[in-house]
Amino acid sequence: MTLSKILQLEPEYRDYVWGGARLRPAVVPTAEAWIVYEHNRVLSGPQAGNTLSELSAVHAIELLGSRVVQRTGRRFPMLIKLLDCARWLSLQVHPNDEQAIALEGPGQFGKTEAWHVLQAEQEARLIGGLKPGVDSQTMAAAIRGGKILEWARYLEVNPGDTIFMPPGTIHALGPGLLIYEIQETSDLTYRVWDWDRPQTGGRVLHIEKSLAVANAASQPDLHPLPTIRDGETVELTRCPYFTLQRLETRSSRFDLDTEGESFHAITVISGSAEIHTGGERLHLDQYQSALIPAASGKYSLTPVGHASILMASVETEE
Repeated sequence: MTLSKILQLEPEYRDYVWGGARLRPAVVPTAEAWIVYEHNRVLSGPQAGNTLSELSAVHAIELLGSRVVQRTGRRFPMLIKLLDCARWLSLQVHPNDEQAIALEGPGQFGKTEAWHVLQAEQEARLIGGLKPGVDSQTMAAAIRGGKILEWARYLEVNPGDTIFMPPGTIHALGPGLLIYEIQETSDLTYRVWDWDRPQTGGRVLHIEKSLAVANAASQPDLHPLPTIRDGETVELTRCPYFTLQRLETRSSRFDLDTEGESFHAITVISGSAEIHTGGERLHLDQYQSALIPAASGKYSLTPVGHASILMASVETEE
């Protein structure tokens, strides 16, 4: 069966203790919407009901792109979430690729990630790394003693900020944030501290694994959103695993091209937009997502009124 040129994806939801009411007002708390990842199902068209994992097993080059298959094979390489933070998330740390294999076994990926702030209440904060000068011995003693919060580095953030979070960085998202998170296709999370919440229901601490991967000197990279004129595209962050761009338009149409090298993951974060390619058309409202397979080639994004759009792909690192 020929692969569709546009794949609208059905989100999956996760209900955690720190979640809020913005993602699913009828189900509170809802913490996360997994909007682009290997087990999302296609909502309509010839591939309706199939997951991205199932499609990539059959249509690897067409779906993922030549560059992606060369790097990571047939597995869908990216995980994108929306996070509604009504309470503090646990202080946590993620492994890199080598550490993930060493700690969890063959076939595991690390968790390099980045955040784009969609909404932030006044004085909303996150924890990103530790205070300057904290050495590994001090960090280890604080983790073992439940005192790591004393050394945490707090950052105030605003809508439009992008934060790149390298593996090994101790971090936590705070209350009042709505976040677009992009990462490797991994959900390996080691909890360092969890605000004295009971260690039940799967919310356990991972002290030894945290100590194995945490880097006391590692810090996030924060960039405010630059001024974007109508019809402009800006790059928010780039690494070997993903590139994230923001498109802003009130009237201009974007003409884009996968060039057969990487899929494009499209998420409307404000307003509405339409995707057109090869005789296919799809309307996306706020927080809806679609995947443009790499083989689709040229396509266009047209705003319905004002639209802000995030586009994720796997591009060559500069």
